[in-house]
Order: sequence, then C-alpha cells, then structure tokens
Amino acid sequence: MKRFQFRSVVAMANSRLSIRFAAVLLAGSTLVSALLGIFRDRLLNSYYLDTYPVGIDAYTAAFTIPDFMFFILTSGALAVSFIPVFNQRLVSGNKESAWKLSSSVINLMALATLATSVLIMIFADPLIRYVVGPGLDESGTILAINMMRVIAINPFLFSIATVFSSIQQAVGRFVFYALAPALYNVGILIGITVFTGGINLFGLQVFEGGIMGVAIGVVFGAVLQVVVSLIGLFGLGFDYTFKIYWKNQGFRSVLRLLPARSLDQGIDYVNSIVSTNLSSRMGAGSLRTFQQANSLHQMPVNLIGVAISTAFFPKLTEDVGEGDGSDFYQTLRNALNTIIWISLPVAVISYFSRGYVVSFIKNGGDFRIANVLGALVVAIFARSVFHIASRGFYAHQDTKTPFIISIVAIGATIALSIIFSLAWNLGPEGLAWAQSIGAVLEIVILMAILQFRSHSRLLDAKFWQTSVRMLFATFITGCVAYSMVKFFPFLATDNSFFVTFPKFCLISFTSILAYIFTCYFLDLEQAAPIIRSLRKIIFRNIH
Repeated sequence: MKRFQFRSVVAMANSRLSIRFAAVLLAGSTLVSALLGIFRDRLLNSYYLDTYPVGIDAYTAAFTIPDFMFFILTSGALAVSFIPVFNQRLVSGNKESAWKLSSSVINLMALATLATSVLIMIFADPLIRYVVGPGLDESGTILAINMMRVIAINPFLFSIATVFSSIQQAVGRFVFYALAPALYNVGILIGITVFTGGINLFGLQVFEGGIMGVAIGVVFGAVLQVVVSLIGLFGLGFDYTFKIYWKNQGFRSVLRLLPARSLDQGIDYVNSIVSTNLSSRMGAGSLRTFQQANSLHQMPVNLIGVAISTAFFPKLTEDVGEGDGSDFYQTLRNALNTIIWISLPVAVISYFSRGYVVSFIKNGGDFRIANVLGALVVAIFARSVFHIASRGFYAHQDTKTPFIISIVAIGATIALSIIFSLAWNLGPEGLAWAQSIGAVLEIVILMAILQFRSHSRLLDAKFWQTSVRMLFATFITGCVAYSMVKFFPFLATDNSFFVTFPKFCLISFTSILAYIFTCYFLDLEQAAPIIRSLRKIIFRNIH
C-alpha cells in the first residue's frame, strides 16, 4: 500500500506543467533554496567571518576548481545542448533513440567527471597555492587543500544529477528538479550544525569536527541532490543501459554542441577564478567578502532569470522544432518582458536596502559586503536578461555565438578587474564594478545579434515603448525605496534578524506596491492580473 501511495505521489509530481505554473514553481523553489542559502551563510559568517577569517577564506577558495570543472563539463552546458536534441527525438516519436541518447550522455559525463574529480584530489596542492589562493597564509593554504580534496567528488555527483534533471526539463516536469537545490543546501546546513561537532560511528570518533565538517556537508548535499533527481525519473519510461552509443545521431549532435557551450561556461567561470585569486591578495576576509556579495546578487538572478528562462526554454525549442519563427520570437519577447519587468525593481530595491540584505547573512551587517553588493546591482538586471537571451541561441542549437560573445565580455571583465583592484586599489568593490560592466556588455551584444537575426521582429516598437514605461516605473520605485530607507535607516544597533527583517519587508513591500500601481497607471499588461487579484482580496467581503 505504501509503495502504491509513493508511486502515486511521484506520478502526480511528474505531471507536465504549463509554462506559467512551471515558472512559479521554479521561482518558489529557488526562493526556498535562496532562503536556506542565506541561513547557511548566516551561520557560517557568525561562526567564522570575524573569528576565523583565514578558515572561511580557505573554505571559499576550496570550491573554486571543483565548481569550475562542473561548470565546464556539465552544468548548463549539458542542459542547453541536450534538451533541444532530446526533445526532437521525443516529438518525432523516436523514444528508443531518446533513451539511448540519455544513457550515452550519463555514462560519458560520469566517466569524464570521475576522472576529473580524481585529478583535482591529486593536484589540489598546486591548484590552491598558485591558481586560486596565492594570497592565503600557510595555515589557510593547508586547510583549503584538504577541503578541496573532499569537495572534489562534487563534479561527479552533480553531473549525474544534471542529466537526470535535464531529462525532466525536456518533458516539462519540474517538481523534483526544483527540489534538488534546496536539498543541497540542507546537506550543507547539516554539515555546519552537525558534522562540525565531529562524527561518531558505533562509539568511535571517525572525524574530530571543525570547519572541515562543512566540506563533508557539501558532499552530503550533493548526494541528496542525486537521490531526488533520480526519483524524478520515475514514471517517465526512462530506459537506462550501461553503454555509450557512439553511433546514435542524437548523441553525436550533443557532442557537436557541447564543446562550445562548455567552453562558454568555462570562460564565465575563469572570471570567478581570477576574482578569487585577486581577492585572496587583499587581506584576510576579503575573499569571503567578495564571494558573499556575489552570492547575494546571484540570488535574484537565479530567482528571476534562471527560473523564468528554464520554464520558457522547452517552449522555445518546440517553436523552433515546429518551424514557426513568429511563435518563437513572440515567446522570446514575452519571456524578455517578464524578466525585465521583475528584475528592474528588484535591482533598485536591492541597491537602497543593501544594508538590510547583508544583515541577513551577517548579524549586524557588514559595510564592505554592502558596498560590493551595491556595485553588483547592475549585474542583477543584466545577468537576469542574459539567461533568456542566451537561450534564444541555444533553442536553435547555436552554442558558438554565445561562446564568442562570452570571450569578449569576460576578457573585458578580467582586464577591468585587474585595473580596478590592482592598479586603482579599489579592492573587492572594484571587482564588482568590473562584473557589472562586463555583464552589460554581454547582453548588449547578445540582444543586438538576436535583433539582427529576427529582422527587427524581436525588439519591435511595442517592446521599446513597454521598456520605457518600465524604466519610468522603476524610477518612481527608486524614489520610494530611497525615501523609505531614509525613514527607516539601517542602524548600528540593528543587530537582530527580528529587528531588521520587518524593516526590510516594509521597505520592499511599499516600494513594490508603488511599482505595481505605477505600472498599472502606465497601462503595462504585467500589472493588470496583480491589481485584479488585489481587488478580489480587498473587496471579496463587500457586496
């Protein structure tokens, strides 16, 4: 009976979702994961940022190379190259080819990332000393090396989970895909709260504890992610074989698409390696300062850009497969309008309330993190738009164009990072300004090429008129947010979450309300459903 109930629940969760519901689900799960991430960082910073900055810098540096290898080998590279090809097989009714493709990709990725994980363990010492953490002192260096060897297994675990989740995305199933990131953070939280106190098995202490326990929690979280991604395959008819079908045409298509997108991902992450290298030279705690601000600005990007783009991507690939260019550009334009409409006020509110935002990950706030976050708010908007703009290329199985554009943008970002941080001594804040400028450059070039290829059908006159009205509404929102922050300033005595959170909610709620009503009076269609819902809530008991 229990087995039957489990299968029924899984089958319900694996039902196909509409784009709107999928976007809401992904945004909600991203929000939950982000909140767990905030709680995770708050615990880490309260334990280590002030009392053990060398240790927290070492922990941060240890992630860099394993994450880099995951991004370059798998991550979004696999999703955007695998999903269009897999979808083509399913739409044409060739399920056998689709499952051979998925099995081949799983097996190839598993072998490649397992070999990579072993190599990271072997070469962790020189990677820390000369690539990502040359500014760490000797104790921090040794700690970072040991942590990297533990975390090195993550590319292998993540690659398997990514293939599983890509299959679910391709067929419009998002529930278990959405759960995976939250469980990853749960694993890290267990590492912080449990494993740092030591691990005992059958009365024997197998691990003494300390900050190394957090690294073990990271691996535990990755295992949880694999498990939940595997459950998401139940009921989909997934037919796995332990074999690589080199002659499968779909697999060959993925292999042709994968290198450009993988290099694109790798080029993006080279920027992170350079930032880690430079910030490690700026004194104890600087590496963590930049990383924390960078993580905070990524949260709304993931919540808005990644979630909405992921939900729209299967529809974009279907439009391309059906050969209807008008539908494709209409879908892409709708996604762009949605992301721009949400990301603009979020970026502005984040700027004015950044002191409160930082206080959520570090009790009492931190002016250095807040200053870096302030320089990254432009990137919140730019990177949110980037995710849907790049998928406009990926849906056409074009991974080379975004890769070439990334080389230009990341090259400019790295050059500016070196100038701002070393030549001009702007510290972590200089790294943030370089990130924002590079992100804007990248979306400008991407959108210009998309507009050219669409013969001006994508960014039409209506799109620009709508964008101008959104910008005006955002200006009004900024004025309201500025006034609210002046009225409810972040004080040195605000050292409790229960003091800062109500103020932040009041500032954000008032600013967002101003934005929605301004958009409504400017006749922006995105605001109309929200106003209708508010009217129903307010007047439902009035007859």
